[in-house]
Amino acid sequence: MKGSAALLALAMLPLAGLAAAWRQAGPGYPWSFPRDHWSHPEYRIEWWYLTGTLADSRSPARHFGYQLTFFRIGLLPEERGLDSLWSSGHLLMGHAALGDFSAGRHRFSDLLYRETPLLAGFGRFPDPRLVWSRAPAGTDAIWDLRWNGEGFDFRARDDERRMAFDLTTRPTKPLVFQGPEGASRKGAGDAAASLYYSFTRLRTSGSLTLDGHTTPVQGESWMDREFSTSRLKPDQVGWDWFALRLRDGRDLMLYRLRRKDGETEFRSATLVSPRGEATYLSEDQWSIRATASWKSQATGTVYPSGWQLELPSESLRLTIIPWMQDQENIGRRSADLRYWEGAVLLRGPDGSHVGEGYVELTGYGANNRPPV
Repeated sequence: MKGSAALLALAMLPLAGLAAAWRQAGPGYPWSFPRDHWSHPEYRIEWWYLTGTLADSRSPARHFGYQLTFFRIGLLPEERGLDSLWSSGHLLMGHAALGDFSAGRHRFSDLLYRETPLLAGFGRFPDPRLVWSRAPAGTDAIWDLRWNGEGFDFRARDDERRMAFDLTTRPTKPLVFQGPEGASRKGAGDAAASLYYSFTRLRTSGSLTLDGHTTPVQGESWMDREFSTSRLKPDQVGWDWFALRLRDGRDLMLYRLRRKDGETEFRSATLVSPRGEATYLSEDQWSIRATASWKSQATGTVYPSGWQLELPSESLRLTIIPWMQDQENIGRRSADLRYWEGAVLLRGPDGSHVGEGYVELTGYGANNRPPV
């Protein structure tokens, strides 16, 4: 809705006198778990980001991909204490997607609410509910994310899009910091950083519902957690982000921030061992290049579609291939945005299947810079 998009755009403005009041992300943060799975209202923005690949428990050859993201976007760094249930210092934006690879269909749902008792909220430790919101208008349901003591339980539903999922997860590897002490650099300058950790492997089970048919599923997920106050620099237009799980037990997170001319402004990568130990890779240790492209019929946006990744120190050379081309998310209710968020297959030099993962591509096409 245009009103929702305008509200989100207003939240992203660098309002005079407010930017300095938010806490800045950087080294030395005193991590405490499980407390840090909950919200951090002293930072301007944060998200809980879950993606995964699933298979039909009864017909394992049928595969799916899913995404669920909750964003908290700060409006005011301090509560104003207004005596009204409609008073709010934060927005909640939710994105959910399901890809049915056998049918070749991708569905996306989004929402945007103020944090109020009737619409959406962020839990307070130790309440198991981390985040919740009403479903999109026309759907009598709740979207939420909960801490189950080991991992995360979550659900989302959109009756208009005829999609829903209800999933539970348990980690098979410990959480890992994406950067020393969890401080993830996003460029030069002290403020260009986020506090970032991941669960790279979450055993996942539950159900998906598509067009009224419910399917029991099982598979594996990746959970990213970030909070910060920084935004993209003026010359940065978006990012390419990769979360890759290899069948030999290793995991890779890497991203590059792009300039307006398409060149890389900043990039970072983490290699996670089968035991969960992180190695932070220097820029000269890895390379990635796009090998193909895909043009969206819905928006006309051209995205990379297929990549070659090389990590010589690990004797690693991967071909990254989308499960299906059209995994574009097009915002309708939360903001006027479009981005590609899709499941991918990993193949080795001999063409064998060596893993899977998810890729996110933002800022492609004209006037499509991410609002966060």
